[in-house]
Amino acid sequence: MPETSLDVPSDVPAQPIDIGGIARLQFDAAAELLGLSDSMQDQLRMPFREVAVHVPVLMGDGSVRSFMGYRVQHNGARGPTKGGIRYHPDVDREEVQGLAALMTWKTALLDLPYGGAKGGIPVDPGELQRFELERLTRKFTERTALALGPYRDIPAPDMGTDAQVMAWLLDEYSGKRGYSPAVVTGKPVSLGGSLGRDEATGRGVLITMQEAARDYSLPWEGARASIQGFGNVGGHLATLLHEQGVRVVAVTDAWGGVLNEDGLDVPALHEHADRSGSVAEFPEAEPLNDYGFWRVPCDYLVPAALGSVITKEDNVADLDCRMVVEAANAPTTPIADKILEERGIPVVPDILANAGGAVVSYFEWTQNLQQLRWEIEAVREALKKKMVAAYRNVAETARERTISLRTAAYLIAVERVAETEELRGH
Repeated sequence: MPETSLDVPSDVPAQPIDIGGIARLQFDAAAELLGLSDSMQDQLRMPFREVAVHVPVLMGDGSVRSFMGYRVQHNGARGPTKGGIRYHPDVDREEVQGLAALMTWKTALLDLPYGGAKGGIPVDPGELQRFELERLTRKFTERTALALGPYRDIPAPDMGTDAQVMAWLLDEYSGKRGYSPAVVTGKPVSLGGSLGRDEATGRGVLITMQEAARDYSLPWEGARASIQGFGNVGGHLATLLHEQGVRVVAVTDAWGGVLNEDGLDVPALHEHADRSGSVAEFPEAEPLNDYGFWRVPCDYLVPAALGSVITKEDNVADLDCRMVVEAANAPTTPIADKILEERGIPVVPDILANAGGAVVSYFEWTQNLQQLRWEIEAVREALKKKMVAAYRNVAETARERTISLRTAAYLIAVERVAETEELRGH
């Protein structure tokens, strides 16, 4: 086992993120195994609708700053499209296209009555004042509203957005169409949001980890986990793992990382991050840079931040883990994925592992349409039922066909969407 490195410079070159390319390659592999016709492959590969809008915002200094906003609806054969809105400097049309396709396969895999969509604006929300962020959200909503609706396309939070941003979106949309809580999920509970939505993605990751641990005979209580990312997903997952007796030994965020071989005090780490804005400089741990993080020996390695972070060029040969659980979207490049398979390291794929947010978004939409509210116990129980059923389906398909969990997940999802397209006709 390679030793954990703490002193290597953190500016190791990173491979450019290409989520769209990753999504296409994974689809192509599944389509070939399914024997889909060329015409069906073209139909499922191409987005149904793309909206690009100019978003001018009056800034605090009196100037007008212009942004581009994107909303891509990939496929709506199984129901209205569903997917998050992200605010991040790296957002571009190709990334949004790829993420929309991933949502199509994710919702199909979990057997939700949705298609896939995604939206985004290339902006660093941390650089905007609160009222500027509100103006940006409202103008973006106004200019994409014709493509949105409770039975057309339902946004949700993603990287750089949160319940407050969804509240502004809801208010802007409802101002012209009447109160429409089902048009967006991930809202504050007081505006029709679902209990358990904030923790849903992290809890879904936990559920799939537990199922996979049993299948692969991996330890649980006392096991070691490393988490890249300490935001909504990574933060909730760290808490849940800590409560289960799993030792979270390494955590990183955009500003730094920390390592404690005996297990981090996760509640204290949350308090520190809330005060300082980062996990960096947590006094009860050693500092850890990005290079060292990927080389920490652990049972479960959980990328829970950006895409394309596990690559052939940077780190895959040095990973010292027994399982990778993809809490982020497309964190593993296809070449790195193949290397992990050859090394005998199973990967719980993103469209399965991080689908908990989409599942509870579906529960929220359902509650809004029925004007009901579920108790938190009912949400958690229903989430577990959905996640376990999806995992078992993927695991059984992988065993029967002697393929990876990722290939099995795509096989199930693509087949379901293709069947629906055929049934609906042309």
